[in-house]
Amino acid sequence: MRVQFTKMHGLGNDYIYFDCIANPDLIPNPEAVASGLSDRHFGIGGDGIVLILKHDKADFQMRMFNSDGSESEMCGNAIRCVTKYLCDHGYVGSRNVISIQTGAGILEITIRRDENGEFSSARVNMGEPRLKGLFIPVNIDKDTVVGEKLILPSGREYTMTCVSMGNPHAVFFVDEITDAHVLADGPKIEVHEMFPRKINVEFVKVISPTEVQMRVWERGAGETLACGTGASAVVVACVLNKLTGRKVTVHLRGGDLEIEWAEDNNVYMTGPATTSFEGVVEI
Repeated sequence: MRVQFTKMHGLGNDYIYFDCIANPDLIPNPEAVASGLSDRHFGIGGDGIVLILKHDKADFQMRMFNSDGSESEMCGNAIRCVTKYLCDHGYVGSRNVISIQTGAGILEITIRRDENGEFSSARVNMGEPRLKGLFIPVNIDKDTVVGEKLILPSGREYTMTCVSMGNPHAVFFVDEITDAHVLADGPKIEVHEMFPRKINVEFVKVISPTEVQMRVWERGAGETLACGTGASAVVVACVLNKLTGRKVTVHLRGGDLEIEWAEDNNVYMTGPATTSFEGVVEI
């Protein structure tokens, strides 16, 4: 069966998007499709696939599947791309606020437009961070997981802060971020027995009270150029450790995100989304 797709990215975090609004069964086996099409040599290439659907309790729904075929709860970069797709294809009209159902719940997105009324960026209410260890989930029964030790099989020891933004994150502050951190230890941390549902791993260098640098090893996808939920979790972790203020520019390998952990306890993420190309693929 031949189906149309749109390749999009948020700061280099790239997915293959399928418009399933008219036909929710367009992609019958998304786990297999994700692992096949995400291959950067034998497929289209990407960090996974995203299905765009209607929903009875929100304006729209997104389902996302990582490059290994596993379904993920939420991706901040992907939800901005979904918003741009909906704007570009006339699904939202002149509205500037929409709601999208995700695996992490219903999120509200504010659309920012240029002088021509076209999509320019999106501000996403990522919701309230979950900090209780067993809810993240982490095998630590505490109200917050801040400054906890993690020992790898190699004997290397880290200090971590854990946050859920609808999906689980472990944040590690380091003086300099290296490939050894991300590429060697990232995959080991992802599957550590401390994390019953695996975990997304962020290594962070604090530059100033308003600026940090991060790299991410994403659960089920490996290193990606950007991660919106990860950047959100990083700022929460920074505040919990008294390293930054509540409004921070996060420098990722693919570009910058503006993150605010507001006084209403919600985390707000602002950033761009880009269409790379469209095509038709046999699945």
